[in-house]
Amino acid sequence: MNVDLLIEHAAQLITVASPGGPKRGAAMRELGAIADGALAIAGGRIAAVGATAEVRARIDSAAARIDAAGKAVLPGFVDAHTHVVFAGDRVDEFERRLAGATYLEIMAAGGGIMSTVRATRAASAGQFARASAERLRQMLAHGTTTAEAKSGYGLTTADELKMLQVIDQLNAEQPVELVPTFLGAHALPAEYDGRADDYIALVVDEMLPAVRAAYAATSLPFVDIFCDEGAFTVAQLERVLGAARALGFPLKAHLDEFAALGGTPAAAALGATSVDHLIASGDADMAALRDHPATIPTLMPATPFGLGLGRYAPARRMIDEYGLAVALGSDLNPGTCWCVAVPFAMALACRGMQLTPAEALVAATLNAAYAVGRGTQVGSLEVGKQADVLILRVADYRHLSYRVAENLVETVIKRGQVVYQF
Repeated sequence: MNVDLLIEHAAQLITVASPGGPKRGAAMRELGAIADGALAIAGGRIAAVGATAEVRARIDSAAARIDAAGKAVLPGFVDAHTHVVFAGDRVDEFERRLAGATYLEIMAAGGGIMSTVRATRAASAGQFARASAERLRQMLAHGTTTAEAKSGYGLTTADELKMLQVIDQLNAEQPVELVPTFLGAHALPAEYDGRADDYIALVVDEMLPAVRAAYAATSLPFVDIFCDEGAFTVAQLERVLGAARALGFPLKAHLDEFAALGGTPAAAALGATSVDHLIASGDADMAALRDHPATIPTLMPATPFGLGLGRYAPARRMIDEYGLAVALGSDLNPGTCWCVAVPFAMALACRGMQLTPAEALVAATLNAAYAVGRGTQVGSLEVGKQADVLILRVADYRHLSYRVAENLVETVIKRGQVVYQF
């Protein structure tokens, strides 16, 4: 067999292999680690995985080789929830929260999401594309090779389409593979104050058909909604996601960040690929996810950290009591969580949600890939999958969660090509 690249002698080759789908419950601690491991890549895909001696015996020639002695090799991170495309910042709100203002108080005063909406509407597509590209470069340097990217800072049909066009443009122009999500139901725009149902009607009757028409020649983006205290209701969620499902869109939902309103069971019943945040989720919500195993709970520990909430999603119970396939995301956004580094989210997941380092890694790779509908293509090092690979400058993957605010990523490979090297 002739290959393009052979990575050999890895101290740990962490495959996260799982041909049957996402890892659930106790299986989240199984990493498929191989000592003195090797990985062969051909045509942008993984051609062989195993111990170095075994893989070398199958290789006739390799155009390039990387000696990974003393280093851990693992799948590229999949950031399952981001708002990476936006204009401006909200550093003033950060300072106000430190002085005691709550997220909901800031939002009620016209800040929060609407502050970013105003900045994004005012910016040209080129302006916020350039700013977003810089954030994507930082994400790549910290090991993210695939990321979900939401609209939701336009809140008019034209501005939401502009955001989705920028996401598609960035997907073509830089290495991080973006999975687009339409989040027209992110917040109630000021011009619809007191008329939430009218705005939901605009999302359903005008925005969804316009987005579907824009993606007529390609796969449809996800459709998301923020259903929570201070946002949209369960009935509004059911209207938006029901209409989206009828048009063929895959579904997501922001839920239970501040209060559990019943949106998690509703979204799971509608077939959502993921339900995200879940800080306030209770037994009924977790039972609904157990009963709808295709819906992945996606948790963002950097968000309650950023908000100073003092509590995190009940990940330990989700895994141990309900056998769920937990995923992680950064929730990169300008207001509550400017976080470009998935390893920081992993470190917080271990400390705030009591995940083990193995569970955090699975949640940020394989399970996150399933949470964005890419589980059969990325998220693990298995023959036939896309060759998205990280090489760390340490021998043990556990240092990713152990060492905080230190980037341990030495090399990033996307589709078989080295796209970042420290």
